[in-house]
Amino acid sequence: MNIKEVARRARVSTATVSRTINGSDKVTPETKERVQRAIEELGFYPNTWARALGSGRSSLYGLIISDITNPFFPELVKSFEDIAVQNGQEVLVANTNYDPVRMEVCVRRMLQRKVDGVAIMTSEMDARLITEFQSRDIPLVFLDTGKAEKLTSNLVVDYAAGVDAAVEHIVGLGHTAIAFIAGPMMLRSARVRREAFVGCLKRRGIGADWIEEGNHQVDGGHDAMARLLGRKTRPTAVLASNDMTAIGALGAIHEHGLRVPEDISIVGFDDIQISAFTQPALTTVRLSREEIARVAFRALYSIRQDGGKGAEYGVKPALVVRRSTGRAPRTAGKAEREPALVS
Repeated sequence: MNIKEVARRARVSTATVSRTINGSDKVTPETKERVQRAIEELGFYPNTWARALGSGRSSLYGLIISDITNPFFPELVKSFEDIAVQNGQEVLVANTNYDPVRMEVCVRRMLQRKVDGVAIMTSEMDARLITEFQSRDIPLVFLDTGKAEKLTSNLVVDYAAGVDAAVEHIVGLGHTAIAFIAGPMMLRSARVRREAFVGCLKRRGIGADWIEEGNHQVDGGHDAMARLLGRKTRPTAVLASNDMTAIGALGAIHEHGLRVPEDISIVGFDDIQISAFTQPALTTVRLSREEIARVAFRALYSIRQDGGKGAEYGVKPALVVRRSTGRAPRTAGKAEREPALVS
């Protein structure tokens, strides 16, 4: 199938077909409709590389994420792609797996494909790679790790507000022995959430005596929770740096013969889809992937419209209360009984 067959079916020249594909305003609405109908009937797929050469625009956005195995990111990819398709854009997704070498490969691939803009939804990125994009006038939007400047916008997540809402909820249930399972300290977002937790407790006159580091994965949450339960005294409530961590913690609590929320309350962060279906359903801080995707897409579009000027956009989390939190047990901060491992 080629452009000549489309032109014959639509009774127009190949130049008119090309102009229609490239979105030229020189084609009348009637002719445009006829060409598009011919394209659909023939199952013709325009060569996007040729479009890029002809118009200087690829109609392709890059989306760089950290970890495709974390449900937060596939949900973000889906939301971003939905918005892109609605606006006539394609999406080139790259998963870095927190690997700097892999990150560089992803960047090279996007430069080769002449992307129109890139949403960088990772925790860290080499400044040299950012310069590579900027030197080619490619708009960028970061998730909480960039700054508003020429060709660059930044989405700022109010992690402190989310953590504060979670702590307020837990304290309101009578808990004062509150633990935190942090994410890996190499990630800025994990450091910000940990600092926010410590600050929240300090403002309420509560000591941050139970803090363990996880890896933002289920196994890390499980192991960190097991360490907390192995102490002489245990917390009555736990705030996890993300939902994957909280799900792992739920498993460890069950294995130690304890109940959620009767013995220990637990709160996650992100509100990934599965968090509503854990047993019990997880109270968590919602960080809307739909909102992040919508704002990121708008930021990339606005940079082009505003002559390369970047901006800062706020994203505020919200607490979602489910059944994994309850009143503090009377023996707060102490083991009610020796934990018995359940096989």
